[in-house]
Amino acid sequence: MTALSSPMLATGSLPASHGSDREKLAGAAKQFEAIFLRQMLAAARKADFGEPLLGGQAMDTFRTMQDEHFADIAAETGAFGIGKMIEAQLAARGVAR
Repeated sequence: MTALSSPMLATGSLPASHGSDREKLAGAAKQFEAIFLRQMLAAARKADFGEPLLGGQAMDTFRTMQDEHFADIAAETGAFGIGKMIEAQLAARGVAR
């Protein structure tokens, strides 16, 4: 058999290319925060305030995309702090070292 030659299999390159456990935890916490914010915004949009003046399928699609983009930005910047709280709680429990 021949040894596999891949940069991903080189010693020490996997953590360098994919990050440490704490970095992975932080990324997962940010993703969770974005998903949570998307769900909150979607629930808020379901509130019925009567007939809209402008609307339709295109406007609904635009608002959904706008909400998703807002949720991604808010999670990335930590505007609500949900991701940081999740990361801190999981790190304290020893999930990421």
